[in-house]
Amino acid sequence: MWKKVSCLIVLLLAFFGFQQGVDAQSKYHYSQELNYYNGNAMELRNGSNGGMFNCNFVPGNVGFNNGLMSLKIDSDGRGGYTGGEWRSKERFGYGLFQVNMKPIKNPGVVSSFFTYTGPSDGTKWDEIDIEFLGKDTTKVQFNYYTSGQGNHEYLYNLGFDASQGFHTYGFDWQADHITWYVDGRAVYTAYNNIPSTPGKIMMNAWPGTHEVDSWLGAYNGRTPLYAYYDWISYDKF
Repeated sequence: MWKKVSCLIVLLLAFFGFQQGVDAQSKYHYSQELNYYNGNAMELRNGSNGGMFNCNFVPGNVGFNNGLMSLKIDSDGRGGYTGGEWRSKERFGYGLFQVNMKPIKNPGVVSSFFTYTGPSDGTKWDEIDIEFLGKDTTKVQFNYYTSGQGNHEYLYNLGFDASQGFHTYGFDWQADHITWYVDGRAVYTAYNNIPSTPGKIMMNAWPGTHEVDSWLGAYNGRTPLYAYYDWISYDKF
Protein backbone atom coordinates (compact mmCIF):
# COMPACT_ATOMS: atom_id res chain seq x y z
CA MET A 1 0.00 0.00 0.00
CA TRP A 2 2.80 2.43 0.97
CA LYS A 3 4.56 1.68 -2.33
CA LYS A 4 1.43 2.73 -4.26
CA VAL A 5 1.06 5.90 -2.17
CA SER A 6 4.74 6.75 -2.70
CA CYS A 7 4.38 6.35 -6.47
CA LEU A 8 1.32 8.60 -6.46
CA ILE A 9 3.18 11.28 -4.49
CA VAL A 10 6.08 11.15 -6.97
CA LEU A 11 3.71 11.52 -9.92
CA LEU A 12 1.90 14.46 -8.32
CA LEU A 13 5.17 16.21 -7.50
CA ALA A 14 6.38 15.68 -11.06
CA PHE A 15 3.14 17.10 -12.49
CA PHE A 16 3.09 20.20 -10.30
CA GLY A 17 6.80 20.69 -10.87
CA PHE A 18 6.16 20.69 -14.61
CA GLN A 19 3.29 23.17 -14.22
CA GLN A 20 5.47 25.50 -12.15
CA GLY A 21 8.18 25.22 -14.80
CA VAL A 22 5.74 26.29 -17.53
CA ASP A 23 4.48 29.18 -15.38
CA ALA A 24 8.05 30.28 -14.67
CA GLN A 25 8.98 30.29 -18.36
CA SER A 26 5.82 32.04 -19.54
CA LYS A 27 6.22 35.80 -20.01
CA TYR A 28 2.46 36.19 -20.37
CA HIS A 29 -0.33 33.76 -19.53
CA TYR A 30 -4.00 34.02 -20.51
CA SER A 31 -6.65 31.45 -19.71
CA GLN A 32 -10.41 31.10 -19.63
CA GLU A 33 -12.29 28.43 -17.73
CA LEU A 34 -15.32 28.30 -19.99
CA ASN A 35 -17.91 27.88 -17.25
CA TYR A 36 -19.63 31.29 -17.39
CA TYR A 37 -20.11 34.30 -19.64
CA ASN A 38 -17.41 36.89 -19.01
CA GLY A 39 -18.33 39.99 -20.98
CA ASN A 40 -15.01 41.65 -20.17
CA ALA A 41 -13.05 38.95 -21.98
CA MET A 42 -15.33 37.45 -24.63
CA GLU A 43 -17.70 38.27 -27.47
CA LEU A 44 -20.49 36.09 -28.88
CA ARG A 45 -21.01 36.35 -32.64
CA ASN A 46 -24.31 37.67 -33.96
CA GLY A 47 -24.59 37.55 -37.74
CA SER A 48 -23.77 35.63 -40.89
CA ASN A 49 -20.41 34.92 -42.52
CA GLY A 50 -22.04 33.90 -45.81
CA GLY A 51 -20.13 31.74 -48.27
CA MET A 52 -19.72 28.15 -47.09
CA PHE A 53 -21.32 28.87 -43.68
CA ASN A 54 -24.89 27.55 -43.87
CA CYS A 55 -26.09 29.40 -40.76
CA ASN A 56 -26.49 32.61 -38.85
CA PHE A 57 -24.42 32.79 -35.69
CA VAL A 58 -26.54 33.76 -32.68
CA PRO A 59 -25.45 34.44 -29.06
CA GLY A 60 -28.16 32.11 -27.75
CA ASN A 61 -26.30 29.15 -29.28
CA VAL A 62 -23.42 29.64 -26.84
CA GLY A 63 -24.27 28.01 -23.52
CA PHE A 64 -22.54 27.70 -20.14
CA ASN A 65 -23.63 24.73 -18.04
CA ASN A 66 -22.02 22.16 -15.73
CA GLY A 67 -18.63 23.85 -15.94
CA LEU A 68 -18.49 23.74 -19.76
CA MET A 69 -19.24 25.92 -22.75
CA SER A 70 -21.38 24.45 -25.53
CA LEU A 71 -21.62 25.69 -29.11
CA LYS A 72 -24.88 24.61 -30.71
CA ILE A 73 -26.03 24.05 -34.27
CA ASP A 74 -29.82 24.34 -34.39
CA SER A 75 -32.78 24.98 -36.67
CA ASP A 76 -33.88 28.60 -37.00
CA GLY A 77 -37.52 27.51 -37.36
CA ARG A 78 -37.70 28.87 -40.91
CA GLY A 79 -35.91 26.13 -42.83
CA GLY A 80 -32.41 27.42 -42.06
CA TYR A 81 -29.84 26.89 -39.34
CA THR A 82 -28.06 28.73 -36.55
CA GLY A 83 -24.55 28.24 -35.19
CA GLY A 84 -22.51 29.37 -32.20
CA GLU A 85 -19.28 31.35 -32.07
CA TRP A 86 -17.05 32.62 -29.23
CA ARG A 87 -14.31 35.24 -29.64
CA SER A 88 -11.77 36.73 -27.26
CA LYS A 89 -11.71 40.51 -27.04
CA GLU A 90 -7.94 40.46 -26.70
CA ARG A 91 -5.59 39.77 -29.62
CA PHE A 92 -2.62 37.43 -29.35
CA GLY A 93 0.61 37.01 -31.29
CA TYR A 94 3.33 34.37 -31.26
CA GLY A 95 2.92 31.80 -28.50
CA LEU A 96 1.29 28.53 -27.44
CA PHE A 97 -2.50 28.28 -27.86
CA GLN A 98 -4.44 25.37 -26.29
CA VAL A 99 -8.01 24.16 -25.95
CA ASN A 100 -9.66 21.28 -24.12
CA MET A 101 -12.71 20.25 -26.13
CA LYS A 102 -15.03 17.59 -27.55
CA PRO A 103 -16.29 18.16 -31.14
CA ILE A 104 -19.54 17.28 -32.88
CA LYS A 105 -19.79 13.95 -34.70
CA ASN A 106 -22.13 14.48 -37.67
CA PRO A 107 -21.49 14.83 -41.43
CA GLY A 108 -21.48 18.30 -42.91
CA VAL A 109 -20.45 20.26 -39.80
CA VAL A 110 -17.30 21.80 -38.30
CA SER A 111 -16.21 22.30 -34.68
CA SER A 112 -13.16 24.55 -34.37
CA PHE A 113 -10.51 26.39 -32.38
CA PHE A 114 -8.46 29.03 -34.18
CA THR A 115 -6.93 32.49 -34.29
CA TYR A 116 -8.20 35.04 -36.80
CA THR A 117 -7.75 38.62 -37.89
CA GLY A 118 -8.89 40.18 -41.15
CA PRO A 119 -10.40 43.14 -43.00
CA SER A 120 -13.20 43.54 -40.43
CA ASP A 121 -10.43 44.22 -37.89
CA GLY A 122 -8.59 46.59 -40.22
CA THR A 123 -5.82 44.06 -40.89
CA LYS A 124 -4.82 41.49 -43.47
CA TRP A 125 -6.38 38.01 -43.22
CA ASP A 126 -4.14 35.85 -41.03
CA GLU A 127 -5.53 32.67 -39.43
CA ILE A 128 -4.38 29.44 -37.78
CA ASP A 129 -6.87 26.55 -37.52
CA ILE A 130 -7.72 23.40 -35.63
CA GLU A 131 -10.86 22.03 -37.28
CA PHE A 132 -12.86 18.87 -36.68
CA LEU A 133 -14.90 17.70 -39.64
CA GLY A 134 -17.90 15.94 -38.13
CA LYS A 135 -17.96 13.29 -40.84
CA ASP A 136 -14.86 11.65 -39.28
CA THR A 137 -13.86 12.72 -35.77
CA THR A 138 -10.98 10.23 -35.64
CA LYS A 139 -9.07 12.91 -37.58
CA VAL A 140 -8.35 16.61 -37.08
CA GLN A 141 -7.50 19.15 -39.78
CA PHE A 142 -4.75 21.75 -39.35
CA ASN A 143 -4.54 24.78 -41.63
CA TYR A 144 -3.42 28.41 -41.78
CA TYR A 145 -3.83 31.54 -43.90
CA THR A 146 -1.28 34.28 -44.54
CA SER A 147 -2.59 37.46 -46.17
CA GLY A 148 -5.62 35.42 -47.25
CA GLN A 149 -3.57 32.64 -48.84
CA GLY A 150 -4.53 29.21 -47.51
CA ASN A 151 -4.41 25.71 -48.98
CA HIS A 152 -2.14 24.44 -46.20
CA GLU A 153 -4.56 21.75 -44.99
CA TYR A 154 -3.13 18.74 -43.18
CA LEU A 155 -5.38 15.93 -41.92
CA TYR A 156 -3.95 14.13 -38.89
CA ASN A 157 -5.12 10.68 -37.79
CA LEU A 158 -5.72 10.89 -34.04
CA GLY A 159 -5.97 7.19 -33.26
CA PHE A 160 -9.11 7.85 -31.21
CA ASP A 161 -12.59 9.33 -31.70
CA ALA A 162 -12.39 12.94 -30.51
CA SER A 163 -16.19 13.15 -30.11
CA GLN A 164 -16.13 10.52 -27.35
CA GLY A 165 -14.16 12.50 -24.78
CA PHE A 166 -12.24 15.65 -23.92
CA HIS A 167 -8.69 16.05 -25.21
CA THR A 168 -6.26 18.95 -25.38
CA TYR A 169 -5.31 20.37 -28.79
CA GLY A 170 -3.00 23.26 -29.48
CA PHE A 171 -0.45 25.00 -31.66
CA ASP A 172 2.81 26.79 -31.00
CA TRP A 173 2.99 29.76 -33.38
CA GLN A 174 6.40 31.30 -33.98
CA ALA A 175 7.81 33.59 -36.67
CA ASP A 176 9.32 30.72 -38.67
CA HIS A 177 6.98 27.79 -37.95
CA ILE A 178 3.72 26.49 -36.48
CA THR A 179 3.69 23.20 -34.56
CA TRP A 180 0.37 21.55 -33.72
CA TYR A 181 -0.09 19.40 -30.61
CA VAL A 182 -2.49 16.69 -29.44
CA ASP A 183 -2.54 15.98 -25.70
CA GLY A 184 0.83 17.67 -25.31
CA ARG A 185 2.54 15.76 -28.13
CA ALA A 186 3.85 17.54 -31.24
CA VAL A 187 2.26 15.94 -34.31
CA TYR A 188 2.82 18.31 -37.25
CA THR A 189 4.93 21.36 -38.14
CA ALA A 190 4.60 23.84 -41.01
CA TYR A 191 7.43 26.18 -42.07
CA ASN A 192 6.32 28.02 -45.22
CA ASN A 193 4.81 31.52 -45.42
CA ILE A 194 3.87 31.70 -41.72
CA PRO A 195 1.30 34.36 -40.65
CA SER A 196 2.48 37.26 -38.49
CA THR A 197 -0.52 39.37 -37.46
CA PRO A 198 -1.92 38.98 -33.91
CA GLY A 199 -5.50 37.71 -33.88
CA LYS A 200 -8.40 36.88 -31.62
CA ILE A 201 -8.88 33.39 -30.22
CA MET A 202 -12.09 31.97 -31.68
CA MET A 203 -14.23 28.84 -31.50
CA ASN A 204 -17.29 28.03 -33.57
CA ALA A 205 -19.66 25.27 -34.67
CA TRP A 206 -21.45 25.47 -38.00
CA PRO A 207 -22.98 23.46 -40.89
CA GLY A 208 -21.63 23.81 -44.40
CA THR A 209 -23.46 24.57 -47.62
CA HIS A 210 -23.68 22.06 -50.47
CA GLU A 211 -20.75 23.83 -52.14
CA VAL A 212 -18.42 22.23 -49.55
CA ASP A 213 -19.98 18.73 -49.49
CA SER A 214 -16.78 17.31 -51.01
CA TRP A 215 -14.88 18.62 -47.97
CA LEU A 216 -17.34 18.22 -45.10
CA GLY A 217 -19.77 15.63 -46.43
CA ALA A 218 -23.43 16.47 -46.99
CA TYR A 219 -25.17 17.94 -43.94
CA ASN A 220 -28.23 15.87 -43.05
CA GLY A 221 -30.10 18.66 -41.24
CA ARG A 222 -29.87 17.01 -37.84
CA THR A 223 -30.38 19.39 -34.89
CA PRO A 224 -29.54 20.22 -32.20
CA LEU A 225 -25.84 19.37 -32.25
CA TYR A 226 -23.35 20.43 -29.57
CA ALA A 227 -19.59 20.89 -29.40
CA TYR A 228 -18.23 21.18 -25.85
CA TYR A 229 -15.29 23.22 -24.56
CA ASP A 230 -13.74 23.09 -21.08
CA TRP A 231 -10.92 25.66 -21.16
CA ILE A 232 -8.55 27.61 -23.38
CA SER A 233 -5.10 29.08 -22.71
CA TYR A 234 -2.32 31.13 -24.26
CA ASP A 235 1.32 31.40 -23.19
CA LYS A 236 3.99 33.68 -24.58
CA PHE A 237 7.48 32.42 -23.81
